[in-house]
Amino acid sequence: LVIISLTVTAILVVFIVPLTIVFFIYLSNILLLVYQRSGELKADPLSHVWDSARKTIATFWDIYARVWHGYELHGVENLPEGPGIVVYYHGAIPIDYLYFLSRLFLWKKRLCLSVADHFVFRLPGLKLLLEVTGVMPGTREECLGALRNGYLVSISPGGVREALFSDESYQLMWGNRKGFAQVALEAKVPIIPMYTQNVREGYRMFKERRFFRQLYESTRLPLMPPYGGLPVKFRTYIGEPIPYDPNVTTDELVEKVSQLSLQFQATCFALCNFLLSFQTKTAVQALISKHQTIPGSIWKALLERFDKRHK
Repeated sequence: LVIISLTVTAILVVFIVPLTIVFFIYLSNILLLVYQRSGELKADPLSHVWDSARKTIATFWDIYARVWHGYELHGVENLPEGPGIVVYYHGAIPIDYLYFLSRLFLWKKRLCLSVADHFVFRLPGLKLLLEVTGVMPGTREECLGALRNGYLVSISPGGVREALFSDESYQLMWGNRKGFAQVALEAKVPIIPMYTQNVREGYRMFKERRFFRQLYESTRLPLMPPYGGLPVKFRTYIGEPIPYDPNVTTDELVEKVSQLSLQFQATCFALCNFLLSFQTKTAVQALISKHQTIPGSIWKALLERFDKRHK
């Protein structure tokens, strides 16, 4: 009984904060359902009819962010007034991204639509929350439509793989993902890099994970649970935008190489995508290098809660 009690206690200590976050996420969905039924709402989940509910939920998460992580958001002035693609590093738990969404809505009344992995939409009981907060699978057509409607769209090219298998070295794990660059070129919008300091010190993954890596690659399901939840300092930095360059648009390339073979045209487009994605990756990596101690230090991240020089 003593061994079992100690084991259960250890598990609760390690996983209590991640489980609390999951509980609050489901609580947010329940509040939206109550709001929907009390007002008999049938409006588009992205319409302004839902703004009061969004504000309530955003306020809750912003208070949580301030209390538990002393959350700060820097560089909001770098976000364009119109559409753009926000590209960010994916922590073990993207709670920092949720903090960003909440504060952005409270400060600017702006809704940033989010591209999420397909497994998110298989989670039971979150449908309304995903719709009201603008979470989408992120097909090319959906992203282009959102940008043309004036929304910010966010994506983490590393996605679940980066969440599970990056570590305190903050290695970007984007692989060959360049779709966001193609969408940015087609929509003629800037790309804005973003990074949250100490996100890996707050929540981590276990080191011995070869089995989980093989399991993920075969199932594409995040079956390795995160742990931690220490109240380390979180600061989200929004970098300077990478502007849309009309010299590398698809339309102009078509005009310039229209007399060339289709294969060569495709090569030119692929090169533009590669250059833009490489530029974006470099920008995100520069934010990490500038604001993050590598390898990350939990103790330093905790002490930064008392460091007023960054205010």
